[in-house]
Amino acid sequence: MPVTPTRWLAEYAWLPNYAEPTPDVLIETDGGRITGVTPLTAGSRPPAGVEVLRDATRLPGLTLPGLANVHSHAFHRALRGRTHGGRGDFWSWRDRMYAVADRLDPDTYLALARAVYAEMALAGITCVGEFHYLHHRPDGGAYDDPNAMGAALVEAAAHAGIRLTLLDTCYLTAGVDGQALTGPQRRFGDGDAARWARRASAFQPTDPHARVGAAVHSVRAVPADQLGTVAEWARDRQAPLHVHLSEQPAENDECRAVHGRTPTALLAEHGVLGPDTTAVHATHPTSGDMALLGESRTGVCLCPTTERELADGIGPARPMADAGIRLSLGSDSHAVIDLFEEARAVELDERLRTRRRGHFNPAELLIAATSDGHAALGWADAGRITTGARADLVTVRLDSARTAGVPPVGAFFAAGAADVVQVVVDGRVVVAKGRHLTVDVPAELSASIEAVTPA
Repeated sequence: MPVTPTRWLAEYAWLPNYAEPTPDVLIETDGGRITGVTPLTAGSRPPAGVEVLRDATRLPGLTLPGLANVHSHAFHRALRGRTHGGRGDFWSWRDRMYAVADRLDPDTYLALARAVYAEMALAGITCVGEFHYLHHRPDGGAYDDPNAMGAALVEAAAHAGIRLTLLDTCYLTAGVDGQALTGPQRRFGDGDAARWARRASAFQPTDPHARVGAAVHSVRAVPADQLGTVAEWARDRQAPLHVHLSEQPAENDECRAVHGRTPTALLAEHGVLGPDTTAVHATHPTSGDMALLGESRTGVCLCPTTERELADGIGPARPMADAGIRLSLGSDSHAVIDLFEEARAVELDERLRTRRRGHFNPAELLIAATSDGHAALGWADAGRITTGARADLVTVRLDSARTAGVPPVGAFFAAGAADVVQVVVDGRVVVAKGRHLTVDVPAELSASIEAVTPA
């Protein structure tokens, strides 16, 4: 469906290279792209041929570029509120996650992911990176279409109205020492990296909203001598490559015991690091690890709400940024889907770690949530309100109970997902007046989660 030309008049808009929002900005879009951005401040004039602004749709509040959710496991949303009642750690939580994974098929995954991605749209997320390893039947056998589960995720994002980078994940072993996959993990594996590559190569969606990248699940799940196969696959396609990295100290300890080096050093040795690679979490890096990440221009996706939910720890965000590491954000397990909260947590967790305030300014956090996030997913033409960029616009209320009395520059620290009132993705309105235009998000979440939740 073609996108008709549209003119928007933002009360405030956060433009590139500005430390704070700009008032009264005319934003013109056509064909899914931004064709003009004109601040109408005192003394300026509308562009030639524009006599009045009556035909521009007003956007009261603060308009931001579309937010990018760089790390998602859509089916984890079914665990929200169900894993908080007892003690434990990441590993005990993982058993509950596997129980949900064991119940999914292409139809139930389509229904659940559609609702989850629509919840993301309500939160101002216009693009998601899905770290996808749920490939096969519960017994490990292939579906008639070996990429049926990936196809379900692509369709779900289309229904929800957001873009998707499907990060097809190589997952071969149950530990750094090469233990075989058992139980629910069997459906994750392709046998070896060569067979993973053949299956991943066979999936080539033509949908304009979707792209395919690659992922190494972790050094626990891909043997060292097969890491290069995944990295080469991604490089050959100029596709994003993501990897879980140093999420728990146990991963670091096991890798040192087996390989005599840290996971980061192992990835560097086998060519996984680089400017198109994003390491997810990197919660427990050494100073040498940070130097390797910075020198290779590898990005890091922080997922603070999941990292605290799973008691993983607090990563050194400011030292990573100072080492030249590009930061992005993800909601990961979806204990919360709120990129404002993820962004705030980067600063607030750093305060807890250092017992000092003032590590990241709002503009830095906005870049992590928008342009750097989109770049990490292979959509470098998104995440900025500038001519030529994708027409993604997210408008946040400045008159809610959370944002009332807050200056626009402070809204990024005060607002939450509930304050998003309008979302435009590639020039199309997906959310208006705080409601998704095509998906009944609460009803579909309830129904789809009930269908896959163990009794």
